[in-house]
Amino acid sequence: MKHFSTFCTILVLIFGTIESLPAQNAGARLTLEDIYKNGSYPTRSYRSVRWMEDSRHYTTLEANRARNCSEIIRYNAESGERVVLVGADQLVPGTGSDPLAVRDYQWSADNNKLLLFTNTRRVWRYHTRGDYWVLDPGSERLQQLGSSLPSSSLMFAKFSPDASRVAYVSGHNIFVEDLGTGAITQLTNDGGERFVNGTFDWVYEEEFSCRDGFRWSNDGEKIIYWHSDTEGTGTFYLINNLDSIYSQPMQFPYPKVGTTNSAVKIGVVPATGGPSRWFDVPGDPRNNYLVRMEVVPGAEEVIFQQVNRLQNTNRVWIGSLETMKIENILTENDEAFLDVHDDLVWLEGNKFFTWTSERDGWRHLYKVARDGSEIKQVTRGDFDVVSMNCINPKSGYVYYIASPDNPTQRYLYRSRLNGKGDPERISPAGQVGQHRYVMSDDAKWALHTFENATSPPVISLVEVKTNKVIRVMEDNHGIREKYTGLGLSPKEFFRLDIGEVILDAWMIKPADFDPGKQYPVIFYVYGEPAGSTVQDSWGGGDLWHQYLAQLGYVVISVDNRGTAAPRGKAWRNSIYEQIGILAAKDQAAAAQKILDSYPYLDRERVGIWGWSGGGSMTLNAMFRYPGIYKTGIAIAFVSNQKLYDTAYQERYMGLPDENIEGYLQGSPITHASKLEGNLLLIHGTADDNVHYQSFEMLVDELIKQDKLFDMMAYPMRTHAIRERENTSLHLRRTMARYWQENL
Repeated sequence: MKHFSTFCTILVLIFGTIESLPAQNAGARLTLEDIYKNGSYPTRSYRSVRWMEDSRHYTTLEANRARNCSEIIRYNAESGERVVLVGADQLVPGTGSDPLAVRDYQWSADNNKLLLFTNTRRVWRYHTRGDYWVLDPGSERLQQLGSSLPSSSLMFAKFSPDASRVAYVSGHNIFVEDLGTGAITQLTNDGGERFVNGTFDWVYEEEFSCRDGFRWSNDGEKIIYWHSDTEGTGTFYLINNLDSIYSQPMQFPYPKVGTTNSAVKIGVVPATGGPSRWFDVPGDPRNNYLVRMEVVPGAEEVIFQQVNRLQNTNRVWIGSLETMKIENILTENDEAFLDVHDDLVWLEGNKFFTWTSERDGWRHLYKVARDGSEIKQVTRGDFDVVSMNCINPKSGYVYYIASPDNPTQRYLYRSRLNGKGDPERISPAGQVGQHRYVMSDDAKWALHTFENATSPPVISLVEVKTNKVIRVMEDNHGIREKYTGLGLSPKEFFRLDIGEVILDAWMIKPADFDPGKQYPVIFYVYGEPAGSTVQDSWGGGDLWHQYLAQLGYVVISVDNRGTAAPRGKAWRNSIYEQIGILAAKDQAAAAQKILDSYPYLDRERVGIWGWSGGGSMTLNAMFRYPGIYKTGIAIAFVSNQKLYDTAYQERYMGLPDENIEGYLQGSPITHASKLEGNLLLIHGTADDNVHYQSFEMLVDELIKQDKLFDMMAYPMRTHAIRERENTSLHLRRTMARYWQENL
């Protein structure tokens, strides 16, 4: 759940860098080396922006290149005054000469102490493990936490409410350290391979975005935490054949469709140590998910959400930290599935809280009474609230991102908390594309980022009410000039009527496009509920697809029904129990419509490619509709839906015993015998998300069916296929060559 400070989100503004572009000259062209190796022209951004308690100042990380570190800088929003709050010299440990390499930081509630996160390590896909240091900027005292514990083993450190102690996780156990004495108290002792305390197993992290698994009570006397028992959950093995003359197995619990989940419960333990007490939540803990938990402000209570295994029922509970009694105050139901939302904020002295629901057919914000007796709609209209930015009770407004007229774009709106009146757009009318805001608690100021498919991010400090730009923080002028200098064809967005529904799409043409010629076409697909490919956002300039256009291909992407676009509940729920079926049908219909509509597209040279769910889509499209596609590249795909995890696949497909035909027909492997065109399969052998097993099973089936194909395995690469030297460049060279030789 997002954390709110006086009802406003505190966000970490971290933008990725785009790949490099070549130096500009009259014949400037994209090269794969420039895109995937050199990295000379990154998009500039602001890192780890935090608004301070006074709503007048914010802090950010800025590089000190001379000392090879990042310093914490404070800015006055109105005047622009810049103060080095934590400089390089303050980051030098007593025994060292080099400053700490700070990856992230957090303030204590009173803004007087800092937690510094350094020496980080990746756990699956995210850097959540590392070392933590506490800095008192006033006294310049710098102390390392958990110095007796293994290096880079601490996770999710957070101050107690009075900032006298810090709690953290190490080795799947929870610890509390006294900052005055340095004394460390271990609160749990059973953490290890079977039991997990204060964090989560693989499926909770991946599918519910659960990572930080504990909270301080408001009085600082207790720790409330998640506890997982992985016994009975299937173990999956990855094999490392690169780093030793003998293979090294890596194992982790991974519940596949229809198998046993971890048993998860929520407990309360004294911050000084002692036995844990547990909330007695009804239902089998292996067939229900405890997906969110937060402390109620100013109360000895927690509020948590329990989702059933089918994920069509969400029960909201209030639990007493004193009596351990729980009360079900709200239940949300759906005929298909429910998504977990993070927009719960307490209002009016904890009499009400905000809640996101799709009960009227659109994703809107509601105001719910503490006992569940009253539910009042706050935002209204035929549009989805994409995300909530800020609630300002004093002014009586909620600020949120929405796009009522174009699902490819994003704008800031506000509505009255009393539910009266129409939504009011705040984002400037002349800025067409996508907007993001990191707002001060009083909603007066914001770090505003604007971008679209042809314009890199422009980051400005703005006065929210008037949209007045106080100062431009970064306009990315350099990369804008280089991108423009390449003379690339911009993405052309369009809508496509396939009869049953209208779909959003984009097209990139070669820079020297001639409508009198015919061009091979490549469809880029994803198509699953977890994402959307048709977005009017920068996306690093989409240099890979621009490179393909430079080679003479027309590149097209279409969002089929069920993708994560703000187009209402019916759109998203349409794919229920038919993942891989309806989406493939939509993609094939869209391809036919496009080929019929644009005579410059060569229907004899049609390609398709995708990654992850897009890889599965590529296979389903090629196998089920072989008459359309000549060549495909499928990367990191699920070939059999029963091979993927419980929480994702069962959410959209139901239980396998109750949807036998859906699982069968939605799995590409079922239709492998129909392959007619050229197919390249690519997978990383260390993929913890979509296992290499999925690749091997499809290869085995294609061999059985006497189908010729091509394959490329990347040893010890994960789902991203980017680890180890030269991987990204090699992958794209392989793909480019395949297109050139087969399309």
